[in-house]
Amino acid sequence: MPKHILTRGRGRALSRHHKVAAAGVAALGAAAIGLSAVPSNASMTTTAEAPAQTAKVAYSTQQIQGVKADVNSQFAGVDVKVEQFAAKKKAAAEAAAKKRAAAEKKAEAKAAKARQAAESASRSAERAEVKKAAPKKYGDNLDGWIREAMSIMKKNGIPGSYEGIHRNIMRESSGNPQAINLWDINAQNGIPSKGLLQVIPPTFEAYHVKGTPKDIYDPVANIVAACNYAADKYGTMDNVDSAY
Repeated sequence: MPKHILTRGRGRALSRHHKVAAAGVAALGAAAIGLSAVPSNASMTTTAEAPAQTAKVAYSTQQIQGVKADVNSQFAGVDVKVEQFAAKKKAAAEAAAKKRAAAEKKAEAKAAKARQAAESASRSAERAEVKKAAPKKYGDNLDGWIREAMSIMKKNGIPGSYEGIHRNIMRESSGNPQAINLWDINAQNGIPSKGLLQVIPPTFEAYHVKGTPKDIYDPVANIVAACNYAADKYGTMDNVDSAY
């Protein structure tokens, strides 16, 4: 009987306490076998010893069950540790996923900002190009005519200040683009002076600047041609203080 009980408890190494208990059970079994060989006149002694053997076997059974419970407890502890490891691994994976998602979101925001900046720069460049291409508007009056003429003169390297041009216009025509001189020597020669700066037709033709109308009465064309002529003959219109 003790042999079968010990076999059922295998699976884990027994502690020293359990080994002692098992040895006691084995010894009692051997004693029982020895007593069974004693003659019948000793039966009272044998019968008296039998309950003790049963009691000690029952005690050994409780010890073996305790060992089994201890083994089960150890396995349960291992299961808990495995679950804890799995939980930590899952938490680490979730944290890594969140970090990766945050990095991707940040990268997307940065890319969107870069695209927005590029689009804004492109729109600014387009506006600047349109502004550059669009001709500047000048007033349709003496001030506007002089300023537009000076812009054209600057591109063509023709000198002349606003004050010098204005001063000579007021002396020659009083600011009237349709003015014409019918009494001076040029008129007597059949080539009267015309326009804001009283230019004769041959001079206008010779000093006309490309890009301006070929109309001697056009105020801007008249100013540019007259200043081109004055630059050639006097250095600049600013040096002209009388008929030229």
